[in-house]
Amino acid sequence: MRNIPDYDIDPAAWRKSSYSGGSGGDCVEVAETHPTLIPVRDSKNPDGPKLTFQTEAWSAFVTALKRT
Repeated sequence: MRNIPDYDIDPAAWRKSSYSGGSGGDCVEVAETHPTLIPVRDSKNPDGPKLTFQTEAWSAFVTALKRT
């Protein structure tokens, strides 16, 4: 995981997690348009910091979540 400058992921097409609450509270947004990284941000603070993960690490994380 590393933090990269915003210009490396702009313009990203952000989407909310399908597991986010309907009230708009605890939401994570993911952009899957970058060729080698998966940017993740807090939907309540879209201009705030973003985390980025390599695609392999993100896939492993999502797969592990689905098992729980």
